[in-house]
Amino acid sequence: MAIGGGAAQRLTRRLNILESPMNLVDPIIAFQSELQQIRRDLHAHPELCYEERRTSDLVAAKLLEWGIPVVRGLGGTGVVGIIKNGSSKRAIGLRADMDALPMQEINTFAHASRHAGKMHACGHDGHTAMLLGAAHHLARQRDFDGTVYLVFQPAEEGGAGARKMIQDGLFTQFPMDAIYGMHNWPGMPTGTLGAVAGPMMASSNEFHVVVKGKGGHAAQPHKGIDPVMVAVQIAQSWQSVITRQKSPLDTAVLSITQINAGSATNVIPDQATMIGTVRTFTTPVLDLIESGMRMVAEHTAAAFGAQVSFEFKRNYPPLINHAKETAFALEVMKAVVGAERVDAHVEPTMGAEDFAFFLQEKAGCYIFIGNGEGEHRDGGHGLGPCVLHNGSYDFNDNLLPIGASFWVRLVESSLPLAL
Repeated sequence: MAIGGGAAQRLTRRLNILESPMNLVDPIIAFQSELQQIRRDLHAHPELCYEERRTSDLVAAKLLEWGIPVVRGLGGTGVVGIIKNGSSKRAIGLRADMDALPMQEINTFAHASRHAGKMHACGHDGHTAMLLGAAHHLARQRDFDGTVYLVFQPAEEGGAGARKMIQDGLFTQFPMDAIYGMHNWPGMPTGTLGAVAGPMMASSNEFHVVVKGKGGHAAQPHKGIDPVMVAVQIAQSWQSVITRQKSPLDTAVLSITQINAGSATNVIPDQATMIGTVRTFTTPVLDLIESGMRMVAEHTAAAFGAQVSFEFKRNYPPLINHAKETAFALEVMKAVVGAERVDAHVEPTMGAEDFAFFLQEKAGCYIFIGNGEGEHRDGGHGLGPCVLHNGSYDFNDNLLPIGASFWVRLVESSLPLAL
């Protein structure tokens, strides 16, 4: 059911966006206050990756309260809700992540984190609440023919919870034709939706390099092997891998984020350590960069008579949206928020997301929903910007009915009732 004129105008003014009404779901609009309570409760009680016991208990309890069968334990603390209707064998998966970040919140409003060093600074509390909002409506109306799997995933923030759920049998226990995920995106206007086919988020990788030299007195450098000088040479030469070995048409980032060596001004240390990250949109480019970095490190160290230990860890693969499912999702977005609020050419980001593991196994699409610039935050918010992974961040509760309505319309369009 579409939102009526008066309610649409009030919602539009509240969202402070374009004047044309959205095609949201009336019962979800009416349910927004409860969704906000759920979201803020989750925000106040953040849990880190693989520790989401209270969160998964809350999710499971709500689903069971609404008559939705639940399977628990995939990925440790994961929850899968199952809503079936009709006789179709088709199935769709909808995913929300549940974990928080190990960082200190500086907001002081009423729903700020109650646990020092833990914060929902990426909006996973909102993602969970939006999917619960869709679940509540779908369980009651069931205007679809097929099966909806509600995937509440743990450990997105560095724990690769998506991969763990796959290893635990997500796609074998719950066979689905496609899977979709959604993430709020600060800076995009509130309530806009967007996606792009192909690479949308980068792979996430880290390196840890130790250069081993020969320490000594800083006044007699000729009697030792200075690992700091070797590390500096390696660091500078690595950039040639990006600018001279890789095609300029292939996007990549190589950032050294830590260089550690020494403890005194007059001592040449025995070793120097370099740590950092590499981001790419394709695996072949990543292969080239890893190989080039290793070769530069080993040969540069050898040239100075030093030794080097080179470790390269691949965390998350690039997130690649499937063309068919992305085109389909974009059409549903237009039906929900209007074509003027849909960005079909979202600029890919060098950030990473473990939803990429799902898209390696199943067709699907990852979607951004605009979180605005932070004007929605309650009094008592921190003075920093409302951006992801910032102590002043807070999810925009005005997105709850928009995201939940999109999930419902996506299900209804993917699993239409027989005429």
